[in-house]
Amino acid sequence: MLTILEKAAADTSKALADTAAVASHGAGEHGEKFEFSHLLDHIKDGREVEIPFGHFELPHIAPVNIGGMVIDLSPTKHVFFLALSALLLVVVALYAASRYKKSLVPSGLANAFESLVLFIRDEVAIPNMGKGGVRYVPYLLTTFFFILMMNVIGLVPFGATPTGNIAVTAGLAIIAFFMIQISAIRAQGFGHYLAHLTGGVHWLLWPIMVPIEILGLFTKPFALCIRLFANMTGGHIVILSLIGLIFLFRSFVVAPVSVLFALGINMLELFVAFLQAYVFTMLTSLFMGLGMQSGHEEHAHSESH
Repeated sequence: MLTILEKAAADTSKALADTAAVASHGAGEHGEKFEFSHLLDHIKDGREVEIPFGHFELPHIAPVNIGGMVIDLSPTKHVFFLALSALLLVVVALYAASRYKKSLVPSGLANAFESLVLFIRDEVAIPNMGKGGVRYVPYLLTTFFFILMMNVIGLVPFGATPTGNIAVTAGLAIIAFFMIQISAIRAQGFGHYLAHLTGGVHWLLWPIMVPIEILGLFTKPFALCIRLFANMTGGHIVILSLIGLIFLFRSFVVAPVSVLFALGINMLELFVAFLQAYVFTMLTSLFMGLGMQSGHEEHAHSESH
């Protein structure tokens, strides 16, 4: 799956480069050539982090050779902001927890944090997974807040969106894949879990049904991976395209319109940051709930007999 994702990322980068080349050529016809591709550096991964009036280069770590495979452990821009998002999330969570030591009715940020926690538990986990899903609420909360923090940090000036990197969304999807299978096995039992791979059809059809069912196990996390990556990357490309119109047409008349529309898309991106964190969490709980409900149905069916 990672090979397919890497190919998709390469194709996306090539398409962006081709678009930038066309835009640069058009700008050159109106005067001095403008390197439109520089605007796309904001959404690309790299070794440098942007700061006001410059940038700083992240430290380089010597590659590790494991079994003939060279692994580069040097941090990149997206890794830096991923770690920063995790650190900020820990700080906010500890702050919200500390407020309960002073008052049972917190206010401000702690109150907002509590509202989101209750929303994920009461409106996402329990409706999709039943009361047995309460044990998985910590995982769902971690997923929701971590994705939300990574989405929002990319909207901050000089920030970058880690979820705009397909490797990050693939990692989140792989974790979701294991959680979906673990919750199904715990609810159904390993024997019933394997029996469901046959689709309940005659054993002569198992050679056809089993591969289809196994493929279906991977399509769910693959959809989670691509959906989050595409939505978070698409919004930034639209904003960069609107700003790029100023340099493309080289006219002050275009500037107010471009900035106004870019501001509107930026506000929409703030909504999308919350929406995509919710969608990823909700679909993960839904997929986990499907496996858990199958186990409860098998248990109820056996009791009726």
